[in-house]
Amino acid sequence: MRKLLIPYGRQYVDKDDIKSVYRVLNSRLLTSGPKVIFFEKLINKYCKSKFAVCTNSATSALHIACMALGVTKGDHVWTSPISFVASANCAVYCGATIDFVDIDLDTFNLSSKKLEEKLKKTKKNKLPKVVIPVHMGGLSCDMRSINALAKKYKFKILEDASHAMGATYNQKKVGSCKYSDIAVFSFHPVKTITSAEGGMAVTNNKYLARIMRSFREHGIERNPLKFDTHSHGPWFYQQKNIGYNYKLSDLHAALGISQLKKINKFTKKRNLISKHYINNLKNLPILFQKKIKNTFSSYHLFIILVSPDCHLKLFKFLRANKIIVNLHYIPIYLHPFFKKKYNPKNFQNSNSYYSRAISLPIFYQLTIKQQNFIISKIKLFYKRNNE
Repeated sequence: MRKLLIPYGRQYVDKDDIKSVYRVLNSRLLTSGPKVIFFEKLINKYCKSKFAVCTNSATSALHIACMALGVTKGDHVWTSPISFVASANCAVYCGATIDFVDIDLDTFNLSSKKLEEKLKKTKKNKLPKVVIPVHMGGLSCDMRSINALAKKYKFKILEDASHAMGATYNQKKVGSCKYSDIAVFSFHPVKTITSAEGGMAVTNNKYLARIMRSFREHGIERNPLKFDTHSHGPWFYQQKNIGYNYKLSDLHAALGISQLKKINKFTKKRNLISKHYINNLKNLPILFQKKIKNTFSSYHLFIILVSPDCHLKLFKFLRANKIIVNLHYIPIYLHPFFKKKYNPKNFQNSNSYYSRAISLPIFYQLTIKQQNFIISKIKLFYKRNNE
């Protein structure tokens, strides 16, 4: 078989997507406008949430979500160390102290058991104001257990659902916010659906939605009923808070709207790819992400755990064969910005994960021929290393 580069992920864009964007290019408005509002409504309808706030990235959405939840200097925010740095940075932007809760080595998600243990050991004045569970690879965390702890220890829950558009937990879409205050999605090109760049915060709390919209748009208020003084005229607006330019354009929203129509097709294909990997690799010394009861994963990532002894060798072997595997993620506490503040010994499962994890290619256009090629190379690697 000819060696063609196979990425770990890529977007799928069809003619309908192109037409959707083209129509906006030929319209009167390119920046944030009616398409953004419509995209928000569609996401609400899909997730069964009440309010949605589009942003130019999931990182922006996480930031304004933390701000809306009142995170500020002196507060403590906890998240998973096995995530992209944005899951922690959103709290740091607000001046808060970030800390981490170790993962479960079977689900790769923040451990509700270890969360409870950490909460019990923590002094009252250092308890978290917000906990940010990360739905790793598209598999929901055990949100019911985390929600029960939130009620007991009085913290807010911000779901980092960047990987989990299309996933379900207890027969409800991730993003319904049944067990959280806010959930955030990413529409980066390698995610389940894409808007090229973009993110979304969803919530069932009207106040949180309103304040997030304000933070998204420079902290500006345009509703006369919210002004501190009388309006000077039709042009009048007030900056009430410090905010940011985190708006999404109608061009991006148009792509997202078109992509959302295909989400069931996308998640079905990703689950079929995952099933094929598992069925063909299960007899090798490889572990797979374990689903918890009553979940449906969007399988943004397909992650395997291998022995630390062959981890780097297998990674390099696959890349040498034009299979662009990846590693999601370097534990956040190992990055130079965070390194001096945390003891890696406190996160044994995360350390183990990092020494063993490999993300195999998974995307809508991955063919059975390509997937069988990947599987054959993994099998060949183990055959050679056992001889």
